[in-house]
Amino acid sequence: WIARRIAFAAALLVAILQTGTVFLFQQTLQTATTQTARLIMTGQAQTQNIGVATFLKDVCTASGNLFTCANLSANIQTFSSFSGVQMNNPVSGGTFTTPSNYSLGGPGDIVLVQVFYQLPVVTAPLGFNMATTSNGNAVIVATSVFRNEPYQ
Repeated sequence: WIARRIAFAAALLVAILQTGTVFLFQQTLQTATTQTARLIMTGQAQTQNIGVATFLKDVCTASGNLFTCANLSANIQTFSSFSGVQMNNPVSGGTFTTPSNYSLGGPGDIVLVQVFYQLPVVTAPLGFNMATTSNGNAVIVATSVFRNEPYQ
């Protein structure tokens, strides 16, 4: 019975560490996305013609390079009203499909910025599994919705 208790304690420890790791990556991704989205909100991304690859590189840099940058992707869309904003879920049937929307909008436009990160996770004993894709990744998302400033 001692061996079972030790195994249970080890499984619980792995689950706690895995959950903490996902929370750390989630918060870091949200902070980096919010910071980098300001380039769009202030018009800097539009006036400097910043593409999606540069935007994601900036998110990765703002995260303190915690992420494997190749695992980042973005969905950036423009809407006519806040009530019309629709989030994108790139996971369907356990498969992640890289979003292809990159519309920064103009002055006064409403913009949705979603940055996705595919975080490899391990399946802990006792069936604890945080993966959202069939290849064992947890897809975490950071979201920012705002009205672009009236830049020139």
